[in-house]
This record gives sequence, structure tokens and C-alpha cells, in this order.
Amino acid sequence: MQVLYEDNHIIAVSKTCHEIVQGDKTGDTPLSDIIKAYIKEKYQKPGEVFLGVTHRLDRPTTGVVLFARTSKALTRLNKMFQSHEQICKTYWAIVEKNDKLLSDEAIRLEHYLLRNEKQNKSFVVKSGTKDAKRAVLSYKAIARGDRYTLLEINLETGRHHQIRCQLAAIGCPIKGDLKYGAKRSNPDGGISLHARKIEFVHPVSKQQISIIAPVPDDALWHDLEQQSMG
Repeated sequence: MQVLYEDNHIIAVSKTCHEIVQGDKTGDTPLSDIIKAYIKEKYQKPGEVFLGVTHRLDRPTTGVVLFARTSKALTRLNKMFQSHEQICKTYWAIVEKNDKLLSDEAIRLEHYLLRNEKQNKSFVVKSGTKDAKRAVLSYKAIARGDRYTLLEINLETGRHHQIRCQLAAIGCPIKGDLKYGAKRSNPDGGISLHARKIEFVHPVSKQQISIIAPVPDDALWHDLEQQSMG
């Protein structure tokens, strides 16, 4: 586990594609439990350690995840995530090269998504479809390789599998994401979607905080990251 930021009220870590944020039916130990054990040992805390989950990442997705260490921080962060105010998440995604659709200028996508619980998958549907939810994001190309392009993505809404579904809908499935149309899986079993940065107003100190998660230790990721930095 890599800790990216830590103070008395919050802690942020870098999630790998093998980790889950909260416990699920797999029975695998979630990040929340790992962090609790870390805090308990580091600060020699007696009894139960408080840790609040403020948001989630899909299991095959990597990147920064923010947790609350106090109930005050949890309440305030939950409101920020729900309102999309005072908080901004930036994602990076590697997609198959498609020059007609991938611009260096920001492009805004708006769809209506319908979640299928049994398939654990979302689908683009027509506006007005029962239970469909509006999904909006913007993206731009920030680096290009021979076969792949690195996109920077900002969400205006937070829907189930939103980035994966919306990019697939325009013919740009994320590398390794077989569920949404990728041609082959990644060697590590993950997908090339990375929660790169989270910026927010600290729930207690009110200072502006910016946390960046390093890209996965992979040659393609490192190459595209270097290009994005000019």
C-alpha cells in the first residue's frame, strides 16, 4: 500500500488493479481494512479505528483513493462528492488510437446510461429511458503512441462505469477493458484507467489540496506519461 497523503482527518492511497476499496462477495481484504490496520499500528491506537469511505474505484482501475479519518471529515467530504463542488477528480486512460475522435482540444460527451445489475455493466440508451441517468464528461488527448493514445478525463457526473461506457460508445474502449470492447486483456488483469489526481478543499483546514497518484509501473504508461510532460 502506497500512502500519498495523510493528516489527522484524511488519508489518500494509491490503489492497484488487484485491490478493492470496500469488502465484497469475493471475501478479499479491502483497502479500508488494510488502512485501518496501518493506522492502528502506526499510531498505536487502542480499540476500533475509524475510517470512512468517501468514494470508490472499480477493481481493475488504479489510482488515488481518498478516505476520511474522522466523522467530521467524512460528512463534509460526502457532501462535496455528492454536489461535485470544491472537489475535482482527473482520470487518465489509454485507448486504442483513433485520430478522428481524439483531439488535443477538450471534447465534451453527454450520454444517458442505464445500469444492468446482473451484468454489472452500463449501456448507452436514449434520453427518457426509464431509470437512465445523464452522464457528462470531457476528455482530450495529451500523448500519442504508435498504437495508443493517452486521454485526460474530467467528470461532471459520477455514474456506474461512466468513463468506460462513454469512451466505448464513441469507439475508443480503454486498453484491457474486455467488458467494454477492448480486443485483449492486460497482462496484470487490470484496465488502463487511472485516477490520476484529486483536488479539493480540505474538509477541516479549508486549504486547497492536490494529490497525484503515480502511473502503474508499466513501460507504455511511463512512455505516454513522459510525452504528456513535454
